[in-house]
Order: sequence, then structure tokens, then C-alpha cells
Amino acid sequence: MRNYDLEFLKRFSSMIAALMVVALGLVILAVVLHRSIPPEVAPTAQHRTEQRIAPEGAVYAGSTGAAAQAAAQAAALAAASSQVAYGGTTDGKVIFDNLCTACHTNGVGMAPTLDHSHWDKRIAQGTATLYKHAIEGYTGPDGGIMPPKGGNPALSEAQMHATVDWMLANLK
Repeated sequence: MRNYDLEFLKRFSSMIAALMVVALGLVILAVVLHRSIPPEVAPTAQHRTEQRIAPEGAVYAGSTGAAAQAAAQAAALAAASSQVAYGGTTDGKVIFDNLCTACHTNGVGMAPTLDHSHWDKRIAQGTATLYKHAIEGYTGPDGGIMPPKGGNPALSEAQMHATVDWMLANLK
């Protein structure tokens, strides 16, 4: 290679290096300016974006919605309790055979079957507690579940008492 070719390569390389430094400096300056200046958003563009991402419908469950739901639930319970279950009978056997037998003959949901081994501890708590658990429902520590009024809200307290009494009288 000749001397003037080497001289040209040195100057050309130094010029390329200087241009790279300038370009890198401009990129850094652009990044700094971009971060320091807030972006301008046109009001029409923002409005279009808000319309595009707005939900199709809305659900309001504020105080009036909660009150309406509570009123509907109370009305449903009142309607159910106004009906008389099993013709209003207080024959515990009839109610047991139609409602309670599903769980209390097979032990479904850890329901106590009609034998003393399951009922002696419960009887020791007193009949008032048994009536209360039958009417209001009960979830036992062993995972057993008794729904309120056996799952039939149309039963009266007198019917529940008669059914509990019949069950206690027919333990084996």
C-alpha cells in the first residue's frame, strides 16, 4: 500500500468515528428531551380513545341496589314462609319421610342417622339447642351441615319442633 492510501484510511476512519460520536450524542439528547417534555394529546384523540375503551354496559350496586336486593330477598322469604309446607301438618313422621330422610337415613353431609351413637352428645346439649340448629341451620366442627329448616323455608317452627321430637323418640 502506498503512503497516501494509508493517510486516506486514517482520515476516513477518524471522520467515521467522529460522525458516530455525534450521532450517539444526538440520540442521547433526543432521549433526554423526550423524557422531559410531556406528550401533547389532542382532546379529540383522547375523547375517541375514551369512547373506544368505555364498557358497553354498567352495573350499579350502590346503596339503592343493595336495598333493592335485600327487599327482593325478604319478599321471597316472606312468600315462602306464607306457604304452608306439607299441608301444615305437625306429624313429625310425615315431615321426616318427605324431607329429612334424604340425609338422616344415609348420613349424607355427615348428618346423624337415627341411632344413639350419633345423637347422645347432641341430646346432652338440650332440646332447645336441637330446635335452634334445626330451624336456623348448623355447620358442625366435623364438617356436617344442617341447612335452615332442612332446606324448606316454608316449614313453621311448630313443624320443626314436631320433627325433632319425632326423631328423638325414634332413635334406635
